[in-house]
Amino acid sequence: MGAEPFPDLPALAKHLREELDQKKFVLLYAYNGTGKTRLSTSFKDLGKKVDESGEVTERDTLYFNAFTEDLFQWDNDLANDHERVLKINQDSRFFAGLGELEMDNRIRPLLSRYVDFEFEIDTDAWEVSFARETRQKKDDGTYETIREDDIKVSRGEENIFIWCFFLAIVQLALDSAEAYKWVKYIYIDDPISSLDDNNAVMVAHHLAQLMTGSHEGLRVVISTHHVLFFNVLCNELKKSRRYFLSKRLQDDGFALHETDSTPFLYHLASLVELHEAMKSGALYTHHFNMLRRVMEQTACFFGYAKWDECIKAEGDDPNQTVYKRVIDLMSHGDYSLYEPREMLPDNKEHFGRILRQFITRHPFSPALFPNEAT
Repeated sequence: MGAEPFPDLPALAKHLREELDQKKFVLLYAYNGTGKTRLSTSFKDLGKKVDESGEVTERDTLYFNAFTEDLFQWDNDLANDHERVLKINQDSRFFAGLGELEMDNRIRPLLSRYVDFEFEIDTDAWEVSFARETRQKKDDGTYETIREDDIKVSRGEENIFIWCFFLAIVQLALDSAEAYKWVKYIYIDDPISSLDDNNAVMVAHHLAQLMTGSHEGLRVVISTHHVLFFNVLCNELKKSRRYFLSKRLQDDGFALHETDSTPFLYHLASLVELHEAMKSGALYTHHFNMLRRVMEQTACFFGYAKWDECIKAEGDDPNQTVYKRVIDLMSHGDYSLYEPREMLPDNKEHFGRILRQFITRHPFSPALFPNEAT
């Protein structure tokens, strides 16, 4: 997997736009804290035109990220604890044409795949109310349906509602609805932060279905920290460009690692990142944390009783106990990814030996580690 460096997020966002001149879809995987949400903002900002007064006159990106979720805020009716509604930010262009487009009817078939509650959008008050019907057994053994209005749904249910709201708007953009003819790009960042694996698969599959049957002119970027979600999209969108996005700690930049030609899994991406850090010499104390996580996952896969069975040293290396102690010490320290500390020379040497022996001992694809002696 090659790695292409970028000095900052605007440069990376510009590159993604150039990629989309050739490809309809770009998929990005990145760990939390890498800068996915900030990248989506940089991408969006490149498509803005602003007049002399600072007013945005043109834009080209319909996006979903953490800021999209912030367009909805709960009014919990603290005084009476009865009429709880989800308020909509009417100043956002995200909701252009809300009153005329019958969004209730567009959202409902999307939402019914995932949840069992009802909702109603009040376009005059700019709020959403929720209700749920349940069946309760009566004293005579029969059942009756009880409707509870103005409920507050769970955080996960709220997120999936907002996601389906967004999908309904995406469909309008794909159908070239007048209110969304300005959309040239769709940028989706981490839509499934509160979903379990089963729903993650469903969301990814449904999203891919929607996009592959879409308007040829629109281009799409999807970024996520969820491995399963990413892999499902890779399988569904086979002609997409796929990247692993990482930070370059040595210069505060970023790197795109192409993953088109190899299967992508979290532990493999971590292992490749560690190998490249070892080769460059840019090793930081938090890399021991990453290495231990990879070993724990590998131990589970191979059925080892303990993770340290992954660091059985070669016959002529007496340092297995030392290696375990080094990993224990360095992975339990207060070594933050956001305040990286470079390893001491001795620890770099230990790390390199441990990693090389780990890669050699386990049957990873040699294509993941070019120029590594076997």
